[in-house]
Amino acid sequence: MTRYVLRRLLQLIPVFFGTTFLIYVLVWAVPGDPFSGKCGQTACPPAYIAQMTEKFHLNDNIFVQYVKYLGSLFTGDWGETFNGTSVGELIATSYPITLRLAVIAVVIEALIGLTAGVLTGLRGRGFLDNLVLVSTTFLISLPVFVTAIVLQLALGGNGLGLIEASVSDNPSVGELIVPGIALGSLSMAYVARLARTSIAENRRADYVRTAIAKGQPQSRVVLVHLLRNSVIPVLTFLGTDLGALMGGAIVTEGVFNINGLGGLIFRGIQNRESATVVGVVVLLVLVYLLMSLIVDLLYAVLDPRIRYD
Repeated sequence: MTRYVLRRLLQLIPVFFGTTFLIYVLVWAVPGDPFSGKCGQTACPPAYIAQMTEKFHLNDNIFVQYVKYLGSLFTGDWGETFNGTSVGELIATSYPITLRLAVIAVVIEALIGLTAGVLTGLRGRGFLDNLVLVSTTFLISLPVFVTAIVLQLALGGNGLGLIEASVSDNPSVGELIVPGIALGSLSMAYVARLARTSIAENRRADYVRTAIAKGQPQSRVVLVHLLRNSVIPVLTFLGTDLGALMGGAIVTEGVFNINGLGGLIFRGIQNRESATVVGVVVLLVLVYLLMSLIVDLLYAVLDPRIRYD
């Protein structure tokens, strides 16, 4: 196991450098004046342009810029915006909120999606199976922002009045449940379908028939033998979905007025704050890589047939 972990960590190194370099080039190599609008309605004075050009190494080759950025990043310096605000401080303020929202969304989609998928996979065709298929098709066909707006209108002040129009600057778990449902609605449908298909396929496997022939209780057959092997594709989806939800929370956070990473990266793109955009996306890359490693390690825990030499 130790050798496998080391090998996977080594494999993640070129992925990290490749993705971060691509992100850096795409953000900083955007055509146009990087100082446009930074000084209001007037053009920026030459002294300011010279200072910012020196500060962000804009006269250097793009490869040199990237190396200098990595050097600062490895020392804990995420860079600064054009007005001198630390990107690290901005991320430290916004990241916990978005992480909390994404974790809530993953928990909701895992609980509801897995439950619906397991029940329909075990029972086969029938009313419940048709209901889940229709419901998941409906959720998949709806954009996330539509689901978010519908939930806000239905549960907000103009509807049932169960939620506020906007959440606080540091929202609690309770305030993030409805936004979490909206954010995880699409993935919840995919989880339900993945679990349903996997359960329906594995319930006819030889090891399940053997467990039933040995007289083991139905609950043990389902939980120990069937579910552990069927949940692997779901686990893969959920692991990578955490990073996807954090990156895709822009619309949900906008609808519910949540001050998280989504709003931070949106303002960064809108104001052409390249350092902010690069910093947030590099953080999301790290989350993706970490979750990918954790999911790989959990495979052996769920399926005893998988062993890492």
